[in-house]
Amino acid sequence: MTGMISFQGVPGAYSDLACRNAYPAMTTLPCASFEAAIDAVRDGRAALGMLPCENSLAGRVSDIHQLLPDSGLYIIGEQFQRVEHCLLAVRGARIDEIRRAHSHSVALGQVRRILAELDLTPVVEADTAGAAELVAGWGRKEDAAIASALAAEIYGLNILRANVEDAAHNTTRFYVVAPRAAAVDPATRNLMTTFVFRVRNVPAALYKALGGFATNGVNMTRLESYMINGAFTATQFLCDVEGHPEHTSVRRALEELSFFSTEMRVLGAYPMAAFRVGQGAAD
Repeated sequence: MTGMISFQGVPGAYSDLACRNAYPAMTTLPCASFEAAIDAVRDGRAALGMLPCENSLAGRVSDIHQLLPDSGLYIIGEQFQRVEHCLLAVRGARIDEIRRAHSHSVALGQVRRILAELDLTPVVEADTAGAAELVAGWGRKEDAAIASALAAEIYGLNILRANVEDAAHNTTRFYVVAPRAAAVDPATRNLMTTFVFRVRNVPAALYKALGGFATNGVNMTRLESYMINGAFTATQFLCDVEGHPEHTSVRRALEELSFFSTEMRVLGAYPMAAFRVGQGAAD
């Protein structure tokens, strides 16, 4: 596929890297916010959008849960991106000259070991690639950034040390979104379906709503709850299951869910990423 793919952040962000790895023929479009990345797809400036939805260490990306269901866009794929943090500095700087490490707050929390080892003062910035851009602009040997190798390439920084993250399994999952739903043949192996629903405010409503997935043998890989418009009684759920809505088991489970929910919408049916299949997802 060619054209533009939007993401939140500046060039060199991990979302940018995910776009380049998943769609190397496309041009990445940096956006200031998740809303702007969604709008770029909605108004036709980008053919696709790359939106992070969860991280193996930090958990869910709550903004996406709130924005995606009402965006009018559809999930057509998923991408998993390993987060490989690097310690970046201006050319000529030695590791013993570094005094401060700049990055996003989440990234700084993921590199505590090297911060302690080098006795670096963590400084919170808006994002990882933005921190690399700042360090490059300052040109000071005592300031470093925690960011990707792509950010080092873009902003002309040296990688003083690669893979400084504390946990080797640090991975972010992304939804790939488009203006139209993917035309996926239900006979295709290794499919996922993502949907949102709300349950009636009655005892055991969630238990009853989800019972159909158990009785029909549908594997649920993700279930997230969050409030709607700040109301404690209006809870919405986002769910990923293995399979396609036209599969008999998934269709029956969704029918049972709709009986106990006040609203249910499928956000997309799409192929599993190779990363998921490699981890042994059901066929």
